[in-house]
Amino acid sequence: MYDFLTELFSTPSILLGVVALIGLIVQRKRVENIVEGTFKTILGFLILSAGSDLIADNLAPFADIFVEGFGIEGVVPFDEAVVGALSDQVATIARTTALILGFGFLVNVLIARITPFKYIFLTGHMMWILAGGLSWAFYDLGVSEMNTIIFGSFLQGSILTLLPAIAQPAMRKLTGEDKIAYGHLTTLGVIASAYIGKLCGNPEKSTEDFDVPERLSFIKDTAIAVSLVMVAVYLVTVIAAGPEFVAEFAGDQHYLIFGLLRGLGFAAGVLVLLYGVRMFLAEIVPAFRGIALKLVPGARPALDVPVLFAYAPKALMIGFIFAFLGTLVGLAISIPIGTVIPVPAIIGAFFTGGAAGIFGNALGGRRGAMIAGFVYGILLSVPVALFYPLYELVDYGVEGLAYLVSDGIAALSLMRLFFAIGVPILGLILFIAGLIGVSIRFRGAKKGDLLEEQ
Repeated sequence: MYDFLTELFSTPSILLGVVALIGLIVQRKRVENIVEGTFKTILGFLILSAGSDLIADNLAPFADIFVEGFGIEGVVPFDEAVVGALSDQVATIARTTALILGFGFLVNVLIARITPFKYIFLTGHMMWILAGGLSWAFYDLGVSEMNTIIFGSFLQGSILTLLPAIAQPAMRKLTGEDKIAYGHLTTLGVIASAYIGKLCGNPEKSTEDFDVPERLSFIKDTAIAVSLVMVAVYLVTVIAAGPEFVAEFAGDQHYLIFGLLRGLGFAAGVLVLLYGVRMFLAEIVPAFRGIALKLVPGARPALDVPVLFAYAPKALMIGFIFAFLGTLVGLAISIPIGTVIPVPAIIGAFFTGGAAGIFGNALGGRRGAMIAGFVYGILLSVPVALFYPLYELVDYGVEGLAYLVSDGIAALSLMRLFFAIGVPILGLILFIAGLIGVSIRFRGAKKGDLLEEQ
C-alpha cells in the first residue's frame, strides 16, 4: 500500500489528474467534459514536465564542467538525490516517507477545511522531498517509527498549508487574481528576496515593459533572450574547462558545438515548458473549482514554480541571471565557513531564482527583480554550507544536508534545535499553538493570508 501511495503522491501528473477528475465529478460535469478535462490536465503537466526534463538534461553536465573549468571542489546540492538515496537504502525511511506523504496530505486538507488557510498543496515532488526529509531527520534523531509517522504527518500537512499563505499576497500582485497559489519548498527564500527587492525598487517600472532600441528588439522574444544568455554561459564554461575534459560529455562532438547546442537545448526546453504551463492552467483551475466549492470551500491549488513563468518571462530571465551571480557570491561566502562548498546550482538558479525575479518584479519592478534574484542566489548557496552537518547517514551514501529548498532546511534545522535542547514535545506544542493563534487571527479574513500586502 505504501508503494502505491508513494507513486501516487510523487507522480505529479497523476496526482493532478486525480484532482481534476474529482473536481469535475463534484461539479457534475458531462462525461465527455470530465474525460477531456482530466486528460488535458495530465497532458498539460506532462508537456510542462517534458520541458523541465529537457532543461535539466541540457544542464546536467554543467556542474562538472564548471567545477573543472574554475578549479572548485565542492558538493552539488540536489534534494531529490538525497531523499532518493535514503529511500532506496533504508527501508524504515522509505516506509515512513510514504505514510507521511499520505497522512500529511489529509492533514493539509483538514487544516484548509477548518481554518482560513484555504490552500491545497499539489506539488508532488516537493511533498515527497519534505516527507523524506522529515523521515530522515526523525530516523537520525532516534525517534520511533510510530512517532515519526504521527509527528511527521502533522508537520508535513501544517507546513504545506502555511507556505502558500505566506506567498499569496505576492501571488495576487503578480496574477491580478486569487485563483492559484505558490506551492514550493522555496517559499521563505523566494518571498524574503522579493520583499527585499521591493524595498529598493519601483513596481511601476516592470521588466515586461522594458524598451530597447529597434535594432535590438529581437531580445524581447523570450526564446531569443534565453538562447543568447544560455549559449554565452555554456560557451564560457566549456572554454574554461577545455576540450579534453568536455570530450567526456561531448564524445566526438566539437566542444564548442556541444556548448552551443546545450545552450539552445535549454531554450527549447523553456519554450516547451511555457506551452505546457498554459495548457495545464487552462484545465486545472476550472476543475479545482469543484473541490473548492464542495470539499474545502474557497480553496486554491498551490502549484509548482513553472506556473509563474508565463506571467513575466523577462523577469524570469533577469531573476535567473542575477540568481546565478548570487550563487557565485554565495560560493565565496561559503569557503570560510569551513563545512562544504556548494557548487552553483544552475537548475535552482533558473527555476526558483527565476521565481524570485518574477515576484521581485511584481513587488519592485526591474530593480526589484534584479535584487530579488541576486539575494536569492546567495540564499541558495550559503545555507547549504551552514546547515550541511546537521544530519548524515554516511553508511547509506548521504554525508550531509545537501538541500537547496530553503523551507526544508528551516524545518529540519528547527527540529534539530528542539531535540538539541531536549524539548521536542514542547517544540511541537509551540508549533501547534502558533498555528492555532495565527488561524484565529485570520479567521475573519477573506483571503486567509499569513502576510498582508504592504
